[in-house]
Amino acid sequence: MEMRLIQFLSEDAIPSVGVVTGEGICRIKGFQSTLALAAEARLQGIGLAVLAWEAAVDSPIDYAAIVAEKRLLPPVTHPDPAHCWISGTGLTHLGSASARHAMHQNTDRGEDETLTDSMKMFNLGVAGGKPRGGASGAQPEWFFKGDGSIVVPPEGDLMMPHFAFDGGEEPEIVGIYLIAPDGVPLRLGFALGNEFSDHIMERQNYLYLAHSKLRPCSFGPELRVGPLPTYLSGMSRIVRDGHLLWEKPFLSGEGNMSHSIANLEYHHFKYGPFRQPGDIHVHFFGTATLSFSDGIVPMDGDIFEIDMPMFGHPLRNRLVRSAEQTLPPVLVL
Repeated sequence: MEMRLIQFLSEDAIPSVGVVTGEGICRIKGFQSTLALAAEARLQGIGLAVLAWEAAVDSPIDYAAIVAEKRLLPPVTHPDPAHCWISGTGLTHLGSASARHAMHQNTDRGEDETLTDSMKMFNLGVAGGKPRGGASGAQPEWFFKGDGSIVVPPEGDLMMPHFAFDGGEEPEIVGIYLIAPDGVPLRLGFALGNEFSDHIMERQNYLYLAHSKLRPCSFGPELRVGPLPTYLSGMSRIVRDGHLLWEKPFLSGEGNMSHSIANLEYHHFKYGPFRQPGDIHVHFFGTATLSFSDGIVPMDGDIFEIDMPMFGHPLRNRLVRSAEQTLPPVLVL
């Protein structure tokens, strides 16, 4: 059963969850979060979409007003941000290795080496990222972004740290999961995501990849409940001063990937710390499309827009550079 859910604030600033319909948002009665709705669905032994339809109130709320008044929330949140893990996998899409290869070619290794480590990793995925009859194929590249405190709501500002060299968009699909009381990962659905990274820092040396990923991110506004279509096509845009600066199609779905979703999930959740009951996981599946590859330098005030119609309303965020901060010294206790 397929549907799209959002989390939002009511006009009285009360957290709410609703079903997206052609007429607007049908609020789900008795629940103030997707997390609570998912936990109850698991308790009852029914699907998330089934419970959502059963509890939906038949009086649509104006979706446009929620967006305009910046009352959108991420489609899934945890009341304790420390129990929301944000992570991702790279070099997972057909074509995604070309930009990385060019970024790192001959910058940190001898001129005589034909393939960069990025290309070697990508080729491993092409050869073994979609195992037959199981999920444990080639390991993907994996990275950690942070916890729930780094998540920016749709229509919110993506803050570029004062020490960053770059603040670039990464249009991706994210998988969203709840760990059940028995430690089983439950996939709640998928959403659009802007993984947001520092590509200039990464280009200096591929070992800086971990640093370049420790940035804010955004996903949503809608959670698509149900299977992910095999072939997905969307558009990534940057708007500056009200005018389109750059746009490019981006592809996703297993038909455009070198890894299966099941393989990416296996290599994330095989680690015990990622199966703690009650935790939420938001996992970025990667992309092959970056404005950075086209020489675009995002600036303070630019609007990133990631649009894929089957995920409903586009994901939009403004880039804001933070003022320089004096970091407190480490003290000896």
